[in-house]
Amino acid sequence: MSKSMFEVYLNEVTDEALRAKLKAEFERTTKKFGLVFERHSPEGIRMPQAQVRRGRTVIREADGTFHKVRAISGDAVTLADEYGNVIEEKLTNVTAARQFGEVVFPGLKTVGTMRTGNPESPAHVVINGENFHALEMLGYTHPETVDLIYIDPPYNTGNKTWQYNDHYVAEQDSFRHSKWLSFMERRLTLAKKLLKPAGVVIVAIGDDEHHRLRMLMDEIFGEKNFIMNVAWQGGVSALAKHHGGGLDYMLVYGLNAELIPQFRDPKPFAPEMLAVVRDALSAGDTVDEAQVKLKKFIKSKAKEIAPGLAIFSKVDSNGDIYLEGDLANSLPRPNLRYPITNPETGRTYEPPKNGWEIGPERMADLIAHKRIIFGTRNVPARKKLLVEHMDALPAPSFYKDRRSASQRLRRILGSDRFPNSKDPDVLMRWIRLAAPKDAVILDFFGGSGTTTEAVIRLNAEDQGTRQCILVTNNELSAKDDAALRKAGHQPGSSEYEAQGVFHNVTKPRIATVVTGVRQDGTGYSDGLPANVEFLELAYLEESRVHAALEYERLAPLFWLKSGSVGTVVQRTEDSAYEWNEESSMAVLFNAGKAAELAEVLATKPNQVKHVFIITDSPEQGDLAGEAFGDEITVEPIYGSYLDAFQINRSDS
Repeated sequence: MSKSMFEVYLNEVTDEALRAKLKAEFERTTKKFGLVFERHSPEGIRMPQAQVRRGRTVIREADGTFHKVRAISGDAVTLADEYGNVIEEKLTNVTAARQFGEVVFPGLKTVGTMRTGNPESPAHVVINGENFHALEMLGYTHPETVDLIYIDPPYNTGNKTWQYNDHYVAEQDSFRHSKWLSFMERRLTLAKKLLKPAGVVIVAIGDDEHHRLRMLMDEIFGEKNFIMNVAWQGGVSALAKHHGGGLDYMLVYGLNAELIPQFRDPKPFAPEMLAVVRDALSAGDTVDEAQVKLKKFIKSKAKEIAPGLAIFSKVDSNGDIYLEGDLANSLPRPNLRYPITNPETGRTYEPPKNGWEIGPERMADLIAHKRIIFGTRNVPARKKLLVEHMDALPAPSFYKDRRSASQRLRRILGSDRFPNSKDPDVLMRWIRLAAPKDAVILDFFGGSGTTTEAVIRLNAEDQGTRQCILVTNNELSAKDDAALRKAGHQPGSSEYEAQGVFHNVTKPRIATVVTGVRQDGTGYSDGLPANVEFLELAYLEESRVHAALEYERLAPLFWLKSGSVGTVVQRTEDSAYEWNEESSMAVLFNAGKAAELAEVLATKPNQVKHVFIITDSPEQGDLAGEAFGDEITVEPIYGSYLDAFQINRSDS
């Protein structure tokens, strides 16, 4: 239908609100260019641990459809679907649920804590919960504060590897691609709001959705903010039909690509070359002997080391590794034809035919710093130090066998619990490339926890203070799900939940990496220093939040918002305020005690960066906030918390 004909028909609609909705829908679904797909609605989540209540949403287990509860009578429940059709159902045949777009009030509860790292460093956070609601929550705690988002979402291969509305999506589902795009669009739209202006997002993907994802990300982040399409060859299979396969991708975008500096990749073996010379000289070797050892090392790596790195094979009297680079220009430059003089011998050298590669001022500086090699040669050379050439721009493709990652995870856990995990070495490389050493890194498709392990290892390697926030769910594979249900264990039961990825893989994996001890008590390693908080997403009742009865579940959110340093501050009895020396948060429960808390924080050692004032009165909150200095962020709570999630009322 043409736009002009549509507008004629639209003018016949007398309901103004309906007319506006129809016009908006027409504009949205009649694109001439770009990605067009069916935006599936509703999407929601089953909440087996929540109580079925009148007026709330449930999933009818017989067909997986969403309904509203009209009435409950004994073991019977009256339901209405989105069209108003009313049916009767047994209470045992429905499960509490939430549709995305309904207002929810997420809270968090701690389910594990480890503190082996620097107490001043932020804790890594691992959250078990639905990532859509976790992203809404992070919109409150981390707006525009994330440096890097790395996600490895479902590849939608049709092999029942992901769920939409708690149903595994199979290849036969004719809407599987549009369901996947709806699923991803909602989450990427929320995630975008978390990035810093110079933030980067990396999305791993396979062939099935690569082309669609590229178009979706062009729409969400903008074509101009595309940075690169990285191809990862992870091995080949003899079972593939036309080619060996094994190729995955990483699409890289910036929130604003113009603000993002060049990615610089450390050259393999460059640090080892420096170490060879340093160790030789420390052991008493002469410079010549150190140079011999360096050349021997380079030769031993001849098949692996880049030719451009192997030519750094000389050692000077300072112990610096260098090469003698050509000073002549490759093209005729008459303005760069000038003589230079060796200050030690007084010998003057005429310029080469095309002139020097640098101007006289730069040349004079290099000569003064002994970076020009004269020797007995007729044409001087430029001394290029290895320490100034330790990195390079990364190639947009690489090879790394994926099998090693699965083998590594098997060694960590002591058993085979998770297929096709990502490689922490690969993630370490791209995190190092795309984010600073104090970055906040988010992964909201956390799976087995590879991203958290990668960040912990990277911090241990270069003494960084990166923080990883990882969101995973407690989903099971389709096979395990069917087996547990057949055995009578339903979602929400302890037997069922114990086999989910969070409890069975992610949490024990990270705990083993940090402590060095497996879940069964056997040794794995010496461990790595890190602070980690394991949390589960909880759903709070609005009335209880208003009545100030949910502080225990809200405290971890405030701790996240304050920087996640130290411990989550909980309330003891009827205290006027709470704080501790290690935590980045303090909480004022009695606004009249603001001056007292401010004095305590000003006179005692602490790391408090954020004070939360629990009050229902904006005037009281503002007045109490004046007691604290500019170096502390002050925020009145409950009112502002509820407002934050009212904003998320509509479906993203």
